Amino acid sequence: MKRPINEMKVVFPSLSENERFARIAVSGFLSFADPKIDELADIKTAVSEAVTNCIVHGYPDTIGKIELAVRVFEQGRVRVRISDKGCGIEDIEKAMQPLFTTKPDEDRAGLGFAVMESFMDKIKVTSRLGKGTTVVLEKTLGTRDRL
Repeated sequence: MKRPINEMKVVFPSLSENERFARIAVSGFLSFADPKIDELADIKTAVSEAVTNCIVHGYPDTIGKIELAVRVFEQGRVRVRISDKGCGIEDIEKAMQPLFTTKPDEDRAGLGFAVMESFMDKIKVTSRLGKGTTVVLEKTLGTRDRL
């Protein structure tokens, strides 16, 4: 991909109330691209799932930092990167299976990655035990003359 036409990055603590902040930050930032309501809702939902995973699974017993970075490229391509420096994922392939959860006693459905995949064009997850996890979400917005 070429250089982005616009980008932003924020870092915030892994507090549950900051999931809402992440959705609003992405929504506000992408307003310049004039996304369709359903496109924006898709991105916000996927971001919500990724940030919630950081809060619940990345930092289960502590508060850490979550980094949210958004880049917009020509032709309306949006790339969102959510990363933490938490405990990491032992088996990414297994974790991405629908209904898999490491927290069944907390009423977790195990659908976070499945939801992200259903709302975005592409998802990539990388993780190292004890080092953290990064989720990269991509979606192309409907064509707009100004992008």
